[in-house]
Amino acid sequence: MSSATLAPLFAQSMLIGFSIAAPVGPIGLLAIQRTLQQGPRAGLVTGLGAAAADAVYGAIGAFGVSALIDALTAARVPLVLGGGAFLLWLAWSIWRAPVAERAAQAPGGADLARAFVGTFVLTLSNPATILSFVAVFGALAGRLAVSSPWTMIAGVALGSALWWLLLSTAVGLLRERFDARWRRRVNLASALVLAGFALWQALGLLQG
Repeated sequence: MSSATLAPLFAQSMLIGFSIAAPVGPIGLLAIQRTLQQGPRAGLVTGLGAAAADAVYGAIGAFGVSALIDALTAARVPLVLGGGAFLLWLAWSIWRAPVAERAAQAPGGADLARAFVGTFVLTLSNPATILSFVAVFGALAGRLAVSSPWTMIAGVALGSALWWLLLSTAVGLLRERFDARWRRRVNLASALVLAGFALWQALGLLQG
């Protein structure tokens, strides 16, 4: 395909990745909380874990891997339960975490790697992400030549990463305005909301 044909597809895919990442859910809340506690780098890496998972699901939708789509759909219950349990563990960890007097601690490489892997796994376990990307990318792939899936995947990954860069940068600019008392309040609120997301997912299973 020519560059003139690929450019609109890349732009559409970027917009899709940005739009799906932008709503403030559990990953967005984690990115904000970690940015306030540990700095913009920690928040960005947290978001990039989600962006990598978005790219995986974008690939599934773009390549139309029907067997894998069916397997993920069939595994909805264990995915929701596993993701909910992970959210509850994160909520408990944040609730109990001590707050430093100054927001100056910089995470090391191991901490950043754990943040990336944790949000990657958490995003992969989110059924809403699965359905969103499979539906949207499947529709795009059906309207475009089959030689373009990698352009779609690159676009969604970049669009998602762009959102996390903007979010972590914006929150990082406000970071020094939060003293220890306010960061503690953010921690407690984040823990409660994350636990709420976990319970909401479990309730969805009961109702479904």
